[in-house]
Amino acid sequence: MDKKNLLKGSVMLTLCILLCAAFGVFTSFASYDRATLTSCTVENGDSIAVSGTAKSGTLEEGEIADDGYYYLFELHPYESKIGGRTDYAAWCNKGEKLSFSLPYSWDAADTRLYSRFVVAVKIQNTYYEISNSIYVTNPGDVALYAEEYPEAMSKKGLLIELDMLGDAMELGVKHTIVNIPYHHLLGGNLEYRYNGKVYHFNEAEITKFDKMISAFSGKGIIVTAILLNGWNDAYPELHEPGIQESTANYYGFNVITEQGYETTRALFSFMAERYSGKFDQYGRVSNWVVGNEVNNQTWNYVGAMGLEEYSKRFERAFRVAYTAIKSHNKNARVFFSTDYLWKKENTNLWYSARDFLDVFNEGIRSEGNIEWGLAYHPYPYPMTEPEFWDDDSSMLTESVDSPIVSLKNIHILTDYLQQNHFLTTSGEVRHVIFSEQGFTSISPTRGNIYDIQAAAFAYAYYLVDNNPYIDAFIISRQVDSIVEVDTGCAFGLWTVDMSRPDKVIAVMPKNIYQVFKYIDTKQSLRYTEFAKKIIGISSWSEVIPNFKLEQ
Repeated sequence: MDKKNLLKGSVMLTLCILLCAAFGVFTSFASYDRATLTSCTVENGDSIAVSGTAKSGTLEEGEIADDGYYYLFELHPYESKIGGRTDYAAWCNKGEKLSFSLPYSWDAADTRLYSRFVVAVKIQNTYYEISNSIYVTNPGDVALYAEEYPEAMSKKGLLIELDMLGDAMELGVKHTIVNIPYHHLLGGNLEYRYNGKVYHFNEAEITKFDKMISAFSGKGIIVTAILLNGWNDAYPELHEPGIQESTANYYGFNVITEQGYETTRALFSFMAERYSGKFDQYGRVSNWVVGNEVNNQTWNYVGAMGLEEYSKRFERAFRVAYTAIKSHNKNARVFFSTDYLWKKENTNLWYSARDFLDVFNEGIRSEGNIEWGLAYHPYPYPMTEPEFWDDDSSMLTESVDSPIVSLKNIHILTDYLQQNHFLTTSGEVRHVIFSEQGFTSISPTRGNIYDIQAAAFAYAYYLVDNNPYIDAFIISRQVDSIVEVDTGCAFGLWTVDMSRPDKVIAVMPKNIYQVFKYIDTKQSLRYTEFAKKIIGISSWSEVIPNFKLEQ
């Protein structure tokens, strides 16, 4: 046979093999050969160990056998399949036990730390995936900074105005949040060399965060940073391809294209390293929240799609953030947030918090379980009235199918997370923080209701303090926001000068101020006594079982 016919025959054979595989003719691949990857960890700083189990069947007459080996492929987050690739990373003999070892540089910027791995068999000259994919689950083991997570004296938190830090210290604040809009950080004169490339960041913006984070953490306040991705015309790689600027407040982090992944990863790594705690002058972020209320695409827009597809995209972005953060600070905690719409009918743009939790958790477990946490937002319903204990009983029930889970029925959330399949690999309940919460002091029908706002905070704080599965209760905010006040939501401890939209100017402390100040002290019950009459109780134990301050 001449070379031309030989080449033609080879091409036809390859096409035949691909078609047969697609239609299940090779049952040794399509029906019987299966592998399950169960572990993927960095070992001793110089290798990545991947292990699992496999099962192969008996080749039937007429089928083409594989070559007797299992092959491990490495995929970047933006790659969906191995396709026609042949560059496997490791191999082993076929058997019931799988074990692969790959070299690792011990460098937090090494792309292998962010990759996922999949097993394939080789039939003729083509590789076919036969396993789940799995990511490295212990990126914290390569971190240079490994100080223990700081322990707060209480759960009391507040969104602080930097120029009112003295007031916050007087109030005894133990937790605070800092919003970090990533779309403001790209471009500028601050160079960051990462993975062989040079990125330029906005030094003026970053200096602002240096000042805030170092001031807060330097005073012993645990800092939670909220990572947000707004629109930036100059850097389209920050957004998934095909996405146009919309009415959404924020957009999903783009890791599904190579440039988007590399830029997003560099941003995550830069911020994670800078605020890991190893640089005293920059301060320390202990909690990182990836996105805001991500079950609602108003806050995390990537385009209309079903829940499963949406969750898978967020899982990939979350893992990139998680790996960047943990590889610089071993004991930092990484969260995502949801709103309080617990069980609702899903659309292609808004998903119930419970359904999103279910799908996200299952996806994470199937590709290597990591220690994600939940930053929940249990506002009253509606937010324009502070009395959460009187919220609509048809919307807030005692059922796991309650349409809304707020502070009134918050045990539903923490009970739900105690199920076995939600626990961490060490059997612990996931960390939960309330990173955004507020009670208005203005009613649309009653005007100023400062005493009811204060009572609502007292009741809410006691509920949270008595729940061992909630780590922090962060109130939004120290001073009213003019924009929020205009919508009937005056959440601050202080009123604001409504005539100065250019600057936050505190005017008068409200009733909630003193309650907030003393809520976690020995004088707590003295400053919350007034709230019992407003709520309609004679003892806190009536509404809070085993209330510890009255025991």
